[in-house]
Amino acid sequence: MQEIFERVEKKYILTKAQKEQLMQLVSSHLVDDEYGPSTVCNIYFDNENNDLIRNSLDKPAYKEKVRLRSYNVPNKDTTTFLEIKKKYDGIVYKRRITETLGHIEGHIENGENLECNKQILNEIDYCFDYYKLNPALFLAYDRVAYYDSQDKNFRITFDTNIVARDYDLELEKGVYGETYCDDNTYIMEVKCSGGLPFWFISALEEVKAYPASFSKYGKVYADNFEKILNV
Repeated sequence: MQEIFERVEKKYILTKAQKEQLMQLVSSHLVDDEYGPSTVCNIYFDNENNDLIRNSLDKPAYKEKVRLRSYNVPNKDTTTFLEIKKKYDGIVYKRRITETLGHIEGHIENGENLECNKQILNEIDYCFDYYKLNPALFLAYDRVAYYDSQDKNFRITFDTNIVARDYDLELEKGVYGETYCDDNTYIMEVKCSGGLPFWFISALEEVKAYPASFSKYGKVYADNFEKILNV
């Protein structure tokens, strides 16, 4: 299973109507992703000062995040992904460890050994130690994903129904919390190793879809911070 990713990622905020129109235009070029429709569940890690997300919201040239991810609600034996994701000068670099949820939790909580790529694990462990990371946010969303039938490096995903909570920070507890995006709004992410194919650019122009800066974790943090200020 792939452990290292290097790519360009672009985001677009679409209405349901735009998403459906876009798919009518491009579906002949696309193949369903191996995971199919799923609910992506994440635990994001940060420290008591929220340094990682606060730095990210400042839009620096370099930023990073650490998260634990599963596709659908897991149990202790479910394959999950412990990831470090960095962005520098517009390029996204992601490295991940693939293991069961129980083993990853054992490593995070008690330093239990993992049979994995030690270089990636050391990089993740360094971040935990340097930033003093702890679970900070549960965030989930419904996702459908596709890739280009002629180029698997070109991938698009549609995310909706964003739900988050800052308590019960365990993936296996399920999907509940406050809603931050309803099913009429889709966050489309386009992931590629180079430029966008012409057929996709033409479709974007036809549905009037334009790149947008959007972070799911950032939106939740910013919304909650604003609520605190208004109390």
